[in-house]
Amino acid sequence: MRVTFLGTGAAMPTGDRVQTGLLLEDPDGSADPLLVDCGSGALHRLAETDVGYEGIGTVLLTHHHLDHVSDLMALLKARWLAGETDLEIVGPEGTQDLVEDLLGVHDYMEGRFDLTFREIGPGEHTVAGYDIEASETIHSMYCLAYRFETEDAVFTFSADTEASDAIADLADGSAVLLHDCSFPDEVDVDNHPTPTQLGETLAGHDIGRVYLTHLYPHTQGKHDEMIQAVEANFNGDVRMARDGLTIDLSKRDA
Repeated sequence: MRVTFLGTGAAMPTGDRVQTGLLLEDPDGSADPLLVDCGSGALHRLAETDVGYEGIGTVLLTHHHLDHVSDLMALLKARWLAGETDLEIVGPEGTQDLVEDLLGVHDYMEGRFDLTFREIGPGEHTVAGYDIEASETIHSMYCLAYRFETEDAVFTFSADTEASDAIADLADGSAVLLHDCSFPDEVDVDNHPTPTQLGETLAGHDIGRVYLTHLYPHTQGKHDEMIQAVEANFNGDVRMARDGLTIDLSKRDA
């Protein structure tokens, strides 16, 4: 499995971080390219990849906050102009209503796409050829974290969440965990973890590498101390995610 971090920012993007988006690819060909979330700027980052927006047949949403869905309409229009009108959109309850309501605002786009919808909840699913386990997160809106498995790799994306045992357990055995760490320790915040909270929750879990993402401008200049705060309790490799970074994963024993 190959994962590209398209956007590692949050609702207040910075010049070098756009909003949330991930591209999953399976070089073995057993799964199709999968776009996970589509926040503002993610479409531009996707256009820089070999897959491009033309190569996406499925979008998987974690939740419906604006910084995770705001490029959906732009994605649809770009694909339509490129001659691609089929798209599967998968996400939590309310995903179909969300997309259809957005299309209703842009009435010239209605009827131009062959969209299929699938709404999912916690549990096991197959999406675009990936075996996925979904788990509800702790967030201000209903949100799902996802564990992705292929024959050679395990990758977990926390989506937006406070630090929780459920997501730490979901990630156990993953080669890579991409986890929300929106603010440094000195910011008192709900719905997202601080580095110390995240490290305490991940302690004792078998995770090859943790990337911190969903970074607000408040984290600028504090990356080293955030990593150290996580590593104070979690005995593992912790790094900051960045836009455009592509990682290749190999399966680890759980």
